[in-house]
Amino acid sequence: MKEQAEERAMESRGSLIFMEDIWKRFGAVEALRGVDFEVMHGEVVGLVGDNGAGKSTLMKILTGVYAPDRGRIYVEGKLVSFKSPEDSRRLGIEMIYQDLALARKQDVASNIFLGREPLRAYLGGLVKIIDRAKMREAAQRLLDQLRIRIDSVDQMVFTLSGGQQQAVAIARALSSTIQPKLIIMDEPTAALAVKEVEKVLQLIEQLKRQHISVIFISHRLPHIFQVCDRVVVLRGGKKVGDKPIHETNMDEVVKLIIGG
Repeated sequence: MKEQAEERAMESRGSLIFMEDIWKRFGAVEALRGVDFEVMHGEVVGLVGDNGAGKSTLMKILTGVYAPDRGRIYVEGKLVSFKSPEDSRRLGIEMIYQDLALARKQDVASNIFLGREPLRAYLGGLVKIIDRAKMREAAQRLLDQLRIRIDSVDQMVFTLSGGQQQAVAIARALSSTIQPKLIIMDEPTAALAVKEVEKVLQLIEQLKRQHISVIFISHRLPHIFQVCDRVVVLRGGKKVGDKPIHETNMDEVVKLIIGG
């Protein structure tokens, strides 16, 4: 009865994700200390903090890589327990890590559907091969949906710019869930040139227009302020700030990050 009441309370909040009182310890190190974290439907949330603040640990708990020592996770008001990344993926949550994990010597379509290639059956189902035509068509449809301009889905990934590679990683994340609801992006604008940064920020705005929520992890505060609706600050494993972008400024966020 208590859990049902709590789920009804979470449903009334209308949030997509609500992480409540999350704790995580690694040996003698408390990586997270009672963190609450919320993401609304179609919201872009900036997650900031110094190295070791707990950002990666919190996101790995949300994606099922780690289990929290204490705390609860609600997805659309329902209490959930993730045992693996596949569990969170089934609920529409996907994370794009900083290294992108792309197969650089394979083409765009192959990267988008890597490990999940559509198959065509022959000889009464005894033989199955990759349906290249179907895969190319689906890959192009995803790129068009995101308004991503790439010359061809047959183009090798290593020939793409940094921004285009980010776009391929986003398309792959969207294709990996039945109904994508949340994309977590870890430093997507790091080491990109100005023009490439703008393309990635436009992609984030495009995801928001499609009512897909985004958690944007970055050390580049101007990018956070350009596309995010809200910014959450972690320091020393605790949440020390959570404000709508229009109610704060970069100076205040920096002070929260460093503890000034």
